[in-house]
Amino acid sequence: MTDPGTAGVVGRPIFLFPAAVLAGLVLDRLLPLPFAIPEIDGLPWIVAGFLFLIGLGLFAAGARNFSRAETPLPTNQPARVLVTVGIYRWTRNPIYLGFFLVYGGIGVAALSPWILIFLLPLVVTIRQGVVAREEAYLERRFGDTYLDYKARVRRWV
Repeated sequence: MTDPGTAGVVGRPIFLFPAAVLAGLVLDRLLPLPFAIPEIDGLPWIVAGFLFLIGLGLFAAGARNFSRAETPLPTNQPARVLVTVGIYRWTRNPIYLGFFLVYGGIGVAALSPWILIFLLPLVVTIRQGVVAREEAYLERRFGDTYLDYKARVRRWV
């Protein structure tokens, strides 16, 4: 390990996602859009439930792997080890993927166009301001071990 620091992300994802939900809900009330998400016989609840459960499962699996490896989950703490087992064999970012699915589920359940519109800037923020910085940090911290892992495992799915 050559870098004891942290990734220096633009914001902690655990706060960025709820902030986007809150902003979307506020704008739904203050600046309603002239279109709505149609509610077709409970279909939004089924879709939302599916997204929420899959997202929660991905988050839980990723967090469990971090816990078992005894490395901190928060992005503002240095990584102790590179986690490449469990769900991390298939995706490098299961926790963020889970957050996005839960976020989409909330947007669909709330029938909120603004929450769903904020998905695009949230994706860009997480991808550029969090994931890209974390990847650069992990390359500095774990060198070839991370580069080999990165070559084997996809970023999202």
